[in-house]
Amino acid sequence: MSAITRDEVAHLARLSRLALTGDELDHYATQLDAIIEAVAKVAEVAAEDVPPSSHALPLTNVFRADEVRQSLTPELALAGAPAVEDDRFRVPRILGEEA
Repeated sequence: MSAITRDEVAHLARLSRLALTGDELDHYATQLDAIIEAVAKVAEVAAEDVPPSSHALPLTNVFRADEVRQSLTPELALAGAPAVEDDRFRVPRILGEEA
């Protein structure tokens, strides 16, 4: 028996505002069912004595130390910009914002 139905996929599509065809609903229902089955298999294998982890190996700080380095000047950074205003990239106005 499938863990997810075509109607459930249609409901999720409506919530996500996605217009899916009947074939797409069937296709995604099959794919989501396979994903749910795979997760269920992992849940069966997971032993109580195995602690949850995000990596196979323990990690320590993987970030490099911050250091000041030379970077582009404002003139060089803006040299290839199609439009510049007040030493900044000029971009089109969006969402009807006022100046």
